[in-house]
Amino acid sequence: MNAPSIHVTLPDGTSVALPEGATAGTLAAAIGPGLARAALAAVVDGEIVDLNHPLPDGASVRLLTERDPEALGVLRHSAAHVLATAVREMIPGAGIGFGPAIDDGFYYDFDVPEPFTPEQLEAIQERMDKVVEADHPFERRVVSREEARELFADDPLKLERLEEFAEDEVISVYQDGPFLDLCRGPHVPSTGRLKHFKLLSAAGAYWRGDERRQMLQRIYGTAFFAAKDLRKHLHRLEEARKRDHRVLGKRLDLFSIQEEVGPGFVLWHPAGGRVRNTIETFLRETLVDHGYEIVFTPHVASEELYRISGHLDVFSDDMFPAMDDDGERFRMKPMNCPHHFMIYRSQIRSYRDLPLRFAELGTCYRYERSGALHGMLRVRSFTQDDAHIFIREDQIEEEYERLLDLGDYLLRVFGYEYRTALSTRPEKAIGDPAVYDAAADRLADVLRNRGLDYELDEGGGAFYGPKVDILVTDALGREWQGGTFQLDFLMPERFGLEYVGSDNRRHQAVVIHRTLLGSMERFIGGLIEHYGGAFPLWLAPEQVRILPVSEQWAASARELAGRLTEAGLRAEIDERDTLGYRIRHAETMKVPYMGIVGEREAEAGTVSVRKRGAKKKQVTMERGEFVRRLKSEVESRTLG
Repeated sequence: MNAPSIHVTLPDGTSVALPEGATAGTLAAAIGPGLARAALAAVVDGEIVDLNHPLPDGASVRLLTERDPEALGVLRHSAAHVLATAVREMIPGAGIGFGPAIDDGFYYDFDVPEPFTPEQLEAIQERMDKVVEADHPFERRVVSREEARELFADDPLKLERLEEFAEDEVISVYQDGPFLDLCRGPHVPSTGRLKHFKLLSAAGAYWRGDERRQMLQRIYGTAFFAAKDLRKHLHRLEEARKRDHRVLGKRLDLFSIQEEVGPGFVLWHPAGGRVRNTIETFLRETLVDHGYEIVFTPHVASEELYRISGHLDVFSDDMFPAMDDDGERFRMKPMNCPHHFMIYRSQIRSYRDLPLRFAELGTCYRYERSGALHGMLRVRSFTQDDAHIFIREDQIEEEYERLLDLGDYLLRVFGYEYRTALSTRPEKAIGDPAVYDAAADRLADVLRNRGLDYELDEGGGAFYGPKVDILVTDALGREWQGGTFQLDFLMPERFGLEYVGSDNRRHQAVVIHRTLLGSMERFIGGLIEHYGGAFPLWLAPEQVRILPVSEQWAASARELAGRLTEAGLRAEIDERDTLGYRIRHAETMKVPYMGIVGEREAEAGTVSVRKRGAKKKQVTMERGEFVRRLKSEVESRTLG
């Protein structure tokens, strides 16, 4: 009598017969010893699982090795457990929070008496090496709720997490050597698979991200399959530290965030103000050229406005508390859209008026939790590059084409590469799901017809409609949120945004909420890091610094500075200290050009030009030519 068997299907369509109870590891061994050694996990019917996962009959199975992108997340999750194993060995009473893999590594949260010191991180890394050397297998076990309570009776964080499991949910624990954790997995087969990893930093983190809960200590790390990838990542992190906008912002005197003003509120210094004003002026002029009308709206509005929009229902936790005035409640605006809707409906609109594009660099206020604030990238007050486009339904495709063209132009001006993503209906969406999903299908058609290879972000849409996101890549290969174009059928209904059609009847308009650059704070903070503070000439707060060799040539230097200023260039003269010091200071402040004036230059009406980063190389040119070249470079918005 034949033994019972099951059949699974491989990615190439091959069907493989295995004994009943076979695991993904069994499948790897059946295919060959090389794969058995290389396999780390498996994808079974779309779910990533351990190699010891039993395979159901008829399953579709794909084995993962380090060549598969999904495997890196499994390795990093396992690295988090190795980290927790080491910490528990060193601090037996440490409470254990969460330990997930993240985009560029992993972390684990611990409830310990004191923050981790750099010396402790080094010791923990060494202890992790020993855990790896021991090559403990990751062993999964399914337990009952009662058994789990007993296993984690001394760990309140795990007990709290356990109570959130649904009644019918499978509860699993993982053991590697002495460490036991409540975990869904999956993991690599053993701790010995972790070869190339590095602990990076430690920071405080509130339990569950709630600032009302206890502060835990979070250790961040990263892990890779290859040593060269780890070295490359660590080099990129070092470059990122050098480019940190908070460090450069202080060194270049661009902005500050001061305790007396409050966390999350940016003060723009004159140099930063010049960068911002240059960008905003360019943006407004570009928008006007593309058919936008510039509007302005107040910073505060009646709470009733946000009740109509629905923000009070789904967004109130992120709004600042209400202010009362004789019984009427007011809120600082979290976004500009309800105000623009009121402008639209202030008069009757015709189908001939559409598209109607209202744009505003409007300042908004959101109560970001203190633990989430981060320099200019996460703030409580920000100026949004915002617009709302009112269209007929038959204009959706054409308007999205215009938006994608405009977004492409702007990002190329600033030197960004990008990709697109389509975000669909989230759990907290309001309105008819069928309307929402139909809108998402319209956007997918636009992207496909344009030939864009977009990513689908399931559940990432706004609560009122789907969106196309622009995700930009900076000079270090990091990805940032760029523009977003949100299609909205719901708000026009809530606000009664109508137009009179060619049939002389009223029809509901469609709205596109769009940002191209995002907030000025986040965009410029990202630009500082993208350029490493070395802005291209057209954006630089100080474009050229004139340096007289000595005091007797100062008058000639001032004359040149005046010519540059008259031409619309941002020029300053520096007469302090020695010439060598002044050159070094201009380089430190990342000024694009220096113009040096000595006896020869003063007599000949020339200037010795030194370009930023050009070491000692200088070029002598006629002053009028120098002014013309700089002006041409500014007008062309050259990046190099």
